[in-house]
Amino acid sequence: MAFKVPDDITLCLNEDRGREFLERIWNKKAAYCCVIGNTETAKIPGVSAAGADPAATDFTPAADMELLYFGRCKCIDGVPITPSGIPTPGIITMSALKLAPMPIFVVNGGVRVRPHVPCIDVDGTAGDDIRTGKAVKGAEKAYDRALVAGRQLAKMVDYLVVGESIPGGTTTALGVLTALGYDASGKVASTFPVNPHELKAQVVAEGIAASGLSPEALKNDAMAAVQAVGDPMMAPAAGLIAGAAESIPVLMAGGTQMAAVLAIIRSMDDTVLDNLALGTTRWITEDKTSDLRGIVSQIGNVPVMAANLNFSLSRYDGLQVYETGLVKEGVGAGGSAIAAMAATGGKVTCRSLLDEIEKNYTRLVSRR
Repeated sequence: MAFKVPDDITLCLNEDRGREFLERIWNKKAAYCCVIGNTETAKIPGVSAAGADPAATDFTPAADMELLYFGRCKCIDGVPITPSGIPTPGIITMSALKLAPMPIFVVNGGVRVRPHVPCIDVDGTAGDDIRTGKAVKGAEKAYDRALVAGRQLAKMVDYLVVGESIPGGTTTALGVLTALGYDASGKVASTFPVNPHELKAQVVAEGIAASGLSPEALKNDAMAAVQAVGDPMMAPAAGLIAGAAESIPVLMAGGTQMAAVLAIIRSMDDTVLDNLALGTTRWITEDKTSDLRGIVSQIGNVPVMAANLNFSLSRYDGLQVYETGLVKEGVGAGGSAIAAMAATGGKVTCRSLLDEIEKNYTRLVSRR
């Protein structure tokens, strides 16, 4: 009998492979790993809403990781919020990992504020503004170190779930996808309901021009592309995923930022693509201002699936507003929700996950 995909998960691209992937991870043991970083690109006005103001984006990845480990943040009061007060999607990931406990690992790709949690260090540093054309230092070293970590983590579990937290990451995703020769114009997502595509395209064009590298040089060297117009999350995420996927399935938890990581993996080691899938939220796959399917279909025959989270049913305005197109994804929210369903054989549902999210929202946000 063919594996039946639950209604709470939608197969969005390469459906047969997506069904096979889900069957492989169903009722299996997973670990969750998040790659964090900071980039000065996030401080360009209008680029990111992943913080109360541009300066606050330095604290967002650290606070997200503390939320996962401790159920509260230590480096800031409360939780990371958008300028309009909407809480981090890390609240979704935290809730999913509480309902389906799995080991949590953090890879520090390069942050300005270190979280109060243990980290796997790849000797990375925080990224510069991509308009300099010199956005990241030591990308290949970070990739190689994370590759080793991925191979080791793969020995512990049946599959790995890999998310990210880096404000400004959709702009750097556009940068790397463009540098690698993909048509990503108007296709990357945004934390804002109105996607600032023109601003992102202008920033990327400035960065590519400032890099001094030819289109051919960038297209044929993924690490050069990352160093020119990427961010410090990308190389270690690609290495971690590629290392683990040599032997086990890896669910890449995220949207168009993870699509950029997928493009890097294809350039570095396309033999692992058969072990990969992208898991995201329906807010990304239904987003009319971006095109995750259009990006991934250019890269390889990798399935895309979405958790059918629906916050219109929530009693909290701060969660209901997700349905308007704010935030959409981050900290591996969609992938962690799918993993929670898979790890429990479908006992965790979008409804039970919303109940847990609301409990945590009550504790963390509504009583502030």
